[in-house]
Amino acid sequence: MAIAELGHTGLWVDDLPLMRDFYERVLGLTVTDHDDDIGIVFLSARPGVEHHEFVLQTGRTAPPGAKQQHQISWRVESLDDIRAFHRRFAEEGVKVQQEVTHGNAFGIYFFDPEGNRNEVYLRIDRDIPQPFRKSIDFGLPAEEIYAEAERLLDDGGPAYRPVQ
Repeated sequence: MAIAELGHTGLWVDDLPLMRDFYERVLGLTVTDHDDDIGIVFLSARPGVEHHEFVLQTGRTAPPGAKQQHQISWRVESLDDIRAFHRRFAEEGVKVQQEVTHGNAFGIYFFDPEGNRNEVYLRIDRDIPQPFRKSIDFGLPAEEIYAEAERLLDDGGPAYRPVQ
């Protein structure tokens, strides 16, 4: 089991239109999905390769100038890696927020010792509009995980709830 690379990261923001304009227009990232109702924008430098490398979401609670982030996501290369992290987190007492399918990825959201949210995730070769997040159990056998993920996709609609 090994981390393959940094996958994507995100920031809580106060002024989403301003921040979106900066990253889209000034840095040249492409908006790949957004949800104005919950105030989230997904951006990518390589939209043909990666759905998003960066996320902006309203809800910043830190004062101006404070350093903060939404999450740090680490891509892995196999479902076996996700399942190994599932076991390791349980063994080490790591606080897990949620195990999920995003339709285009499997992931485990967890917190480091200082409370910073991270994710290990496996990209799935699918184009599923985001946000889409439903709980799944990575303690199940692999074939059951894939079957459950398909069932959750068939149930339809996004099930994203911003986490405070």
